[in-house]
Amino acid sequence: MGAEKFVEKIKEIQEEAKAVLEKAQEDMKKYVDRRRLEVDEYKVRDLVMLSTKDLKYQMVGRRTEKLTERFVGPYKVQKMVSSNVVKLELPSTVKIHLVVNVSRIQHYVGQVEGQRKEQPAPVIIKGEKEWEVERILNKQKIREKDKYLM
Repeated sequence: MGAEKFVEKIKEIQEEAKAVLEKAQEDMKKYVDRRRLEVDEYKVRDLVMLSTKDLKYQMVGRRTEKLTERFVGPYKVQKMVSSNVVKLELPSTVKIHLVVNVSRIQHYVGQVEGQRKEQPAPVIIKGEKEWEVERILNKQKIREKDKYLM
């Protein structure tokens, strides 16, 4: 008779433990879902911008991290792998995996009319890069040096 009581007690303990675990899972899910955001919907051939967060080693030639672009692109969505993973059409110069999480991309918004993203190519004079200035918009003296807004 002692063995049957022991088996019953073990079953009761297991049921209690299972109930406590289920309660803990429900509580965790409730608190995690509070912070969870809705994921943007992407379709094949959508234009998206790629975060430079994972491209730090490729941005070595940049002057400072603070001044680098936060997103580069636009790139086309080639395939929807799942609801939160997409495959992008990236050029060979971008050396990351083509499949990225949607947290690393955002929808591309076209430029405002009159806004110019592309900088003109520099003119090379005596081995130095130089740009032609259309006009000077403002001048400011900072630490005894003249700074110009063009």
